Amino acid sequence: MPAVKGQACALVLITKCDPMKMTFKKSIITAITFYTCLLGNAQLTASKYEFGINAGTFVYQGDLTPSAVGSFKTPGFVLGINGSRHLTNKFSVRLDLNIGKLKGDDAAYNKPAWRQERSFAFKTPVTELITSIVWDALGRERKFSPYVFAGIGYSFLNIKRNYANFNSEFFATEPATIEGLNDDIAHRLPKGLPIVPMGLGLRYRITNSLSLINEASYRYISTDYLDGFSHAANADKKDHYYKFSIGLTYSKDNSGKGGLDCPKF
Repeated sequence: MPAVKGQACALVLITKCDPMKMTFKKSIITAITFYTCLLGNAQLTASKYEFGINAGTFVYQGDLTPSAVGSFKTPGFVLGINGSRHLTNKFSVRLDLNIGKLKGDDAAYNKPAWRQERSFAFKTPVTELITSIVWDALGRERKFSPYVFAGIGYSFLNIKRNYANFNSEFFATEPATIEGLNDDIAHRLPKGLPIVPMGLGLRYRITNSLSLINEASYRYISTDYLDGFSHAANADKKDHYYKFSIGLTYSKDNSGKGGLDCPKF
């Protein structure tokens, strides 16, 4: 819409102005008027605010999974809402609220066999508040637009660890594991953690107002007690988690308002 209106404005200026009668001063005024007309239309059709809702999964990455990319066998559901303030066509500030669940379980894996004997497990509700900077690589008005984001936030937790099925006889020859479990049981679990989320997404514009989004993001945290265990597992490796989601965003379409009136000569 802005391009069409801008072209129409330019056409009026070109056809209305007689080049033989143009002075330097009038040329400058005409150029400024044309630029203002074009910019005004572009600004009017682009809303500064955007709101979204999404659903997906949290994936735990830590001591209770043998996979380096996380425990996809024990995903936790997450629902999120967000609001954005666009600073430019490519940059925006976004506030996210995510509510979901994280969980992990040794017994979900048959290999190595000792995981069935250790059988550590945990679960926790998760409530996140996050502020991020978002960069749309091609500009948010494109049909398809990849974007990246990074920010800071806080995750509220209520970690419930479970070691009821721990086979102490199996680990009798490994006193470090039993001693480590005693240390972990005595350790106070965090009720919340600062997080550093980083991610990427893809936006598909369905209409001028509505877009489909798909995101993947990683949460960096500085603790090994997200799953409730550390010394009985691997105290040298921190825990982390991911979020994968799909959702919709809405931004008010102002294209019907029209732009600035083109001048008459």
